[in-house]
Amino acid sequence: MRNILACAALACLVLSARGDDWPQWMGPTRDGVWAEKGIIDKIPEAGLKALWRTPIAGGFAGPSVAGGKVFVHDLKTAGDVKAGSQPFRPKGPIKGTERVHCLDAKTGKILWTHEYAIEAKVSYPTGPRATPTVAGGHVYSVGMAGRLCCLDAATGKPVWEKELTKEYEMKEVPLWGFCSHPLVVGDKLYLVAGGKGSVCVCLDAKTGKEVWRALDAEEPGYSHPALMTLGGKSRLVVWTPESVNALEPDTGKAVWSVKLAPNYAMSIMAPIKSGDHLFAGGIGEQSALIKVDGDAAEAVQRGKRNTFLHPVNMTPLAEGETIYGVDTRGAFMAVDLKTGKRLWETFKPTTGDGPENSGTAFLIKNGARHFLFNEKGELVLAKLSREKYEEVGRAKLVEPTSFAFGRKVVWSNPAFANKCVFVRNDKEMACFSLAE
Repeated sequence: MRNILACAALACLVLSARGDDWPQWMGPTRDGVWAEKGIIDKIPEAGLKALWRTPIAGGFAGPSVAGGKVFVHDLKTAGDVKAGSQPFRPKGPIKGTERVHCLDAKTGKILWTHEYAIEAKVSYPTGPRATPTVAGGHVYSVGMAGRLCCLDAATGKPVWEKELTKEYEMKEVPLWGFCSHPLVVGDKLYLVAGGKGSVCVCLDAKTGKEVWRALDAEEPGYSHPALMTLGGKSRLVVWTPESVNALEPDTGKAVWSVKLAPNYAMSIMAPIKSGDHLFAGGIGEQSALIKVDGDAAEAVQRGKRNTFLHPVNMTPLAEGETIYGVDTRGAFMAVDLKTGKRLWETFKPTTGDGPENSGTAFLIKNGARHFLFNEKGELVLAKLSREKYEEVGRAKLVEPTSFAFGRKVVWSNPAFANKCVFVRNDKEMACFSLAE
């Protein structure tokens, strides 16, 4: 019964959020599906006009939208973040102030700000990575150096706070910072943290008190817990840099584990589900199609060159027997779920011109249409099928302001709510109407 209740809680994840909210990373149920109706079927030739733009500072953390408010996390610093934006060259210490802002969703006016001092040494030190999660009247945020905050959503006042590096006895901040988007289901908060026996932790969402800790790995990685029904039971799926694991969500007890080790400990995407299969993939052409049978699981296919896809910054979408996503070099593609065969691929909605290291676009589905927000700051509207990629239109929303591999990029998940898209770069938060 508790497992059934946990799955029901995930389906309506945020009790205080309306049906048109986007209260966390990848949407209400973290599957990249936007359910609102009355959305445009094409983008006007003149583009999309901003309803508002509000100045903010640096960060990769996407916005969340709930209860008529927008929540976004940034870093204000005089430090040279460009110099530190190299894959294996952490810049630091970067000193500054991390801030969680609450904005009015209709006007962009900042209603409150919670801030704290930070000093950290990480690669790509532009700012926070994790999208805030809104649940039960609270906002949960994770800074790039591991400050975990629970704030009152109405006032911004702290309810409780933790330093993950101290709490879990970590020797240092992960090379690319803390990236795990908090998952809140009912009275529990799940998070990839770090330290011995605590790669994944479960906390009481109201008090911050630890409920359980689980999993060992040399490094915590950069992925995000996913709650799903597998074999008729509720399971928390966590991809560490060494393996994909299923845990009992109430206890943290390990159910099964399948080895999957991407290069450089870069487990980033959250494993995605289609039927009784899971898929996860990452850099170094490391991917696996995992079949789950009751309380057992095995990799029935392994990725290799020119099969499956191996994302860096984004989590793909699974639609029946097809996976849509962006590969390591920026090719957007459709892949057959069971065989790993690449059905088609294109650079048009991502980098535009051809391969780029970690080329990126974030993908969501709305009805029969798909939206991609790419690293150039463009919103692309497309129709996807196993047969082809069909672009319907695109519009420039914000300028790329972060730095990666010698180019400027926007590497921040958008939010879709109130028939609008909400996007950010390192200078502004912006809102555009997508109403029909």
